[in-house]
Amino acid sequence: MPLDSPKDPKIAAKADLDPQNFALANCIRALSIDAVNAANSGHPGAPMGMADAATVLFRNHLKFDAKNPDWPDRDRFVLSNGHASMLLYSLLHLTGYEDMTLEQVKNFRQWGSITAGHPEYGHAKGIETTTGPLGQGIATAVGMALAERRLAAEFGDDLVDHHTYVFTGDGCLQEGIGQEAISLAGHLGLGKLIVLYDDNSITIDGPTSISFSEDVPARFEACGWHVQSCDGHDGKALDAAIAAAKAETGKPSLIAMKTVIGFGSPNKAGSYAVHGSPLGRDEAALTREAIGWPHDPFVIPDDLLSEWRRIGTRGAADREAWEARLKDRSADVRAEFERRLSGTLPEAYDSALKAARDALFADPKKAATRKASQMALEPLTAALPEMIGGSADLTGSNLTRVKAVDSQYTREAPGRYIGYGVREFGMAAAMNGINLHGGFIAYGGTFLVFSDYARNAIRLAALMGVGTIFVMTHDSIGLGEDGPTHQPIEHLASLRAIPNLTVLRPADTVETLEAWDIAIRNRHVPSLLALSRQDVPQLRLEAGDENLTAKGAYVIRQFGEGRDVTLIATGTEVQLAVQAGEALHAQGLNVAVVSMPSWELFDAQPEAYRKATLGDAPRIAVEAAGKFGWTRYVASEDDVIGMTGFGASAPIDRLYQEFGITTDAIVARAKALTEK
Repeated sequence: MPLDSPKDPKIAAKADLDPQNFALANCIRALSIDAVNAANSGHPGAPMGMADAATVLFRNHLKFDAKNPDWPDRDRFVLSNGHASMLLYSLLHLTGYEDMTLEQVKNFRQWGSITAGHPEYGHAKGIETTTGPLGQGIATAVGMALAERRLAAEFGDDLVDHHTYVFTGDGCLQEGIGQEAISLAGHLGLGKLIVLYDDNSITIDGPTSISFSEDVPARFEACGWHVQSCDGHDGKALDAAIAAAKAETGKPSLIAMKTVIGFGSPNKAGSYAVHGSPLGRDEAALTREAIGWPHDPFVIPDDLLSEWRRIGTRGAADREAWEARLKDRSADVRAEFERRLSGTLPEAYDSALKAARDALFADPKKAATRKASQMALEPLTAALPEMIGGSADLTGSNLTRVKAVDSQYTREAPGRYIGYGVREFGMAAAMNGINLHGGFIAYGGTFLVFSDYARNAIRLAALMGVGTIFVMTHDSIGLGEDGPTHQPIEHLASLRAIPNLTVLRPADTVETLEAWDIAIRNRHVPSLLALSRQDVPQLRLEAGDENLTAKGAYVIRQFGEGRDVTLIATGTEVQLAVQAGEALHAQGLNVAVVSMPSWELFDAQPEAYRKATLGDAPRIAVEAAGKFGWTRYVASEDDVIGMTGFGASAPIDRLYQEFGITTDAIVARAKALTEK
């Protein structure tokens, strides 16, 4: 492969370490420089610095087939430092991913292109997860590694045997979620997780020494990782390090690569100036000369492009061999494996759901909705081997563990229940990774108030369109004596503000079962179940197969003919609205009580249904949480029976009384409205 000699002697010395790898890496550097310059926006420094490592990985180790990007047993590649998106886009174009055309690369960061400022899942083939919020890539990759090990345990390593590779930088390791991920992966011994750390000593503010001075390899080693260090521009050293990491099966691996950010740029390399700004025309020209790249912007020489395209087909033989092994499996195993990977539900699911539903109508239960959730999970997880549960160290409170998922996920045996520890953010991101990997429906629990810790991973699930199920218990001041630190107030409103997230606050056992059915069926929208600590009566007593919760809201009680007032409530407050409706009807008013378990599902209903459900009469909303947002359904916040401040420590009944969330308060407001 002919090479132009780099003009800079220091760069030439690096090129001499592995000339062919250096030449191929220059293709990545050049495309990254050109695309960022064309957009006049982006981050050229990290792609230029990590190009050598990326080339070694894709050229010699990564198991993939560019012509079949969704092959189930491919290795996963996660660019956790997602600002380096042009590194990934360059790789996808060079290796021959059909949708990553040169035109897409030229339209980096432009409207309608698939080459966004940070890699976005679903925009282009080969992007395994959305990255950009630092630390979430590595945490999501932990979930992928968890899924690989569990799926291999079920179907055998002749069908499931792949690695998860992560490129990460200082920012990911400074974020708290990065440490959560590192700690969990080391504890569980995820040996097929390999992280390549871009140690370039630069952050946006300047040298990492401003804020970061720890021994990163020592931190990983303390968490049980296999650790190596090498020159990040030495192709042969990188190749040996990756090979050694693959050979270490009992521990996840870190390769700390010492690199130069903006490698090749005469005036900006090694400085924060190349982190998030284009090189500019003049510096780009100087860089081309320094690295020995005499070609015009966006031009890749035929011999180099041909070699990259060969790299893109390198995994075809592995894929074909894998397809043959799958074909040789028995018909039932093959069908189940394909069903799991396609995300379709088994026939047994509908019958399990119906049996659970019929049992509730035959023998109504008074229970906290967290307990109702556990009751629903018992039959549903038994019918769905793909469901994998967990909790952030609150299993006994979240009630997320049931008989079918009682096997613990450990270093020795990957069971169906993951103890995430006190790592809410890491748990949420890992669950996203499990679902992105394929073959599973991941759910996990914590308290609703701690959704704040997990929020950005919840947001990414919504942004990606991944059906992760977030189980959030202790959903109101109803948790009582633990006090205001643990009583969610603003959380429901803030979660409802996230687009493409279904928030479900069920009122009783029936609605909770229906909420689980919604969450399980929707593999492209995440669901969040807000569940109570305190018991509530079963309000739905009339048998029927229709999932009314799926409508988002419905009339659960009608007192009298016509309608003088409508009472809207969610969760545990629906029972208060029903009691108030009875009292108001006894005083001569006609009342409709509407249970509204999900704003999002209700807003998606036809206008005629929404109008019929809410009616034209004055409306009152009741929810033991902040009032914000309810004015989309009622005329004024004065018509919301809810919270205006934080909670307090006291028994449940006293709290509801002191904060005015009572039947008497609802009745008084209804009478004031109707008297007007």
